[in-house]
Amino acid sequence: MLAIAAAIIPNFALILLGWVIRARRLLEPAFWPQAERLTYYLLFPALLVTNLAEAKLTGLPVPAIAAAQGLGIVAILGVLALPLRYFWPRLQNDGPGFTSLFQGAIRPNTYMAFAVAAALWGSTGVTVAAISAALVVPLVNLLCVAALVHWGQGDGRRGLGPTLAAIAKNPLIIACLVGAGLNLTGIGLPPIIGPFLKILAQASLALGLLCVGAGLDLGAVRGAGRVVAASLVLKLAALPLAVGALGWWFGLRGETLAATILYAAVPVAANAYVLARQLGGDFRLAAAIITASTLVAAATLPVATLLIGHLP
Repeated sequence: MLAIAAAIIPNFALILLGWVIRARRLLEPAFWPQAERLTYYLLFPALLVTNLAEAKLTGLPVPAIAAAQGLGIVAILGVLALPLRYFWPRLQNDGPGFTSLFQGAIRPNTYMAFAVAAALWGSTGVTVAAISAALVVPLVNLLCVAALVHWGQGDGRRGLGPTLAAIAKNPLIIACLVGAGLNLTGIGLPPIIGPFLKILAQASLALGLLCVGAGLDLGAVRGAGRVVAASLVLKLAALPLAVGALGWWFGLRGETLAATILYAAVPVAANAYVLARQLGGDFRLAAAIITASTLVAAATLPVATLLIGHLP
């Protein structure tokens, strides 16, 4: 239990620090949007490229990890999330609200997944997180953009072409493709460029978690209602259970299974809010879901990690 606390508490301490800095205005408010852009477009892609390029995939069941993550997401959406749109009166006439629930059910905070996986399971944890991100980041972006185009207030006015172009230019997707390509071709990280990217990557998790804390909106949670609660159940309970069951079915065991489940158990990523604003979703509800999931995960993530540790 002490090892779990030592791995998880520092990450939530960084989130809390980010919130305090923002609330106390210790930095100019204009700093945070720029820091988020720097992390999203440069620092975190550098982390993905370096980890995927150097990931030791030999002996790791990559197809099983990918299948557990992908099928788990599809199962949660198909069996639980989508029926809510048509059978829950609260969402029957609220397409934008449903898109926030949709994102809140499946979009992981990859910053936190990498940080906790590295602290708990070292290189194995980071490699599993990188493999998971290589599949989940493109898949979640495709699904969430499709949901927003279909049910958001934009009513698809952005068009299929621009939407696909936006997905293709997503820096996290590009980073996953570059890192995987360098690994699979055997090229690896080139001299000079590799060390440069590693230096950038070292700054990504700390700044990313500070930005998560700065983006917390406690006011949005008040009165957000049962949609937020439903999103928390889907993201923090149902999705990890589905991914864990599928991973077990596909033969994952030990640290590999644990890191796979952890990736599914982290709270909702802050870019759900950004995407909701851009494509006509209910961005206030998205902010409430992000904030609530981060706060609740402070309790659920240690419990989930403790339970995972008892798996045979």
